[in-house]
Amino acid sequence: MTNSPFSDDARRREPMFFVPFVVVALVATLLAIHLLMTQLGAAGQDAVVRDLAFLPGRLTLSIWPDRLGELLSRVNADPFALEQAGALRHYEVLEGGAKIWTLFTYAFLHGSWAHVAVNSIWLVAFGPPVARRFGSARFLVFFAMTAVAGALAHWAFNSMDFSPLIGASAADSGLMAAAARFVFQPGAPLSGRPDPSRLVIEAGAEPPAPSLRELLSQRRAIIFIVIWMATNFVFGAGAQALGASEAPVAWIAHVGGFLAGLLAFPLFDRHDSR
Repeated sequence: MTNSPFSDDARRREPMFFVPFVVVALVATLLAIHLLMTQLGAAGQDAVVRDLAFLPGRLTLSIWPDRLGELLSRVNADPFALEQAGALRHYEVLEGGAKIWTLFTYAFLHGSWAHVAVNSIWLVAFGPPVARRFGSARFLVFFAMTAVAGALAHWAFNSMDFSPLIGASAADSGLMAAAARFVFQPGAPLSGRPDPSRLVIEAGAEPPAPSLRELLSQRRAIIFIVIWMATNFVFGAGAQALGASEAPVAWIAHVGGFLAGLLAFPLFDRHDSR
């Protein structure tokens, strides 16, 4: 007689933590890059930021060069314009073109050990279920897509900002949204309701995720999304005012990554609807 997936023996054999290799490798990469950055001098760090961080204004000027004249015309009267002109000069924005790759590479740079540690923790928390469901290749493409979506959302609202955007927070937000698409369905770990499909999940073949309309009818999913949006706004938009961060938090990039993950999930999900 075979053991039930709910038997004591099965529970004892199930590891408390299981993080797919692709998630471990991604976290290790974030930590290794930040360690390397700490070994560079100020000039070396500036060079890396110039080439790999996302500067919204650089993309804007590559598309609409005339915006530069508008910015410089306000330098003497507008403190913000003066600040951005200084950043433009410091990061050598007018050299090298759009550097379109920075829409993605910015996610691998962080401002401090606390910054990279927080993003790594969120990656370990929400990455494993998504990686198991998508597979390694699709998981990495999804991570990149949500990072790009976050950068574009930030650009849409800060088109002439020459301050560097860095950090994996937007991609982490996309992983949170992807996890929300299936962890609240009946029988899933956070559903709060037992379901026969849980037997299938324990056997390693997860059922298809609900549609977005069905997801928004699940109370737990709605609570999760509302709480995420509220905390992102409070601790993102108000981080400086609350003294939680010395630099502005790009909370709009987080929203962009989250919405991209929520909407694009079906394109990456390997489980056919049945």
